[in-house]
Amino acid sequence: MEIICSLLIILFVYAALSKLGSYEMFTVQLSKSPFITSFSKLVAWTIPTIELMIALLLTIKKARLTGLYASFFLMSLFTAYLTIMLNFSYYIPCSCGGVLEYLSWNQHIAFNGFFIAISAVGAIMQHKNIYA
Repeated sequence: MEIICSLLIILFVYAALSKLGSYEMFTVQLSKSPFITSFSKLVAWTIPTIELMIALLLTIKKARLTGLYASFFLMSLFTAYLTIMLNFSYYIPCSCGGVLEYLSWNQHIAFNGFFIAISAVGAIMQHKNIYA
């Protein structure tokens, strides 16, 4: 459980700080998305804030299950968005932060899939732990 939560915390803190560290570029990339254009400034603050909140939930043992569910949901949402963009958009801006922007789209989906899987495993383990 500690390894799963640590990996997710590192992912979300790194992603949030990367986005906030290059806020202008992140906002520009979001504004180029055909589905987010009108909301790019709001989304540019909301996503890193949610990522940091999830990381915080994962550090608090009593809130860990909520953090794991939120991790699963957010990573699934990112993956669904990416899949939709790949299938229905002529232009796919990369609004990922840091080293993630160097992944191919298929690598990115696999990367996200890994974190979706460990979030699910962690949630199941934590749920059994709480209600055992």
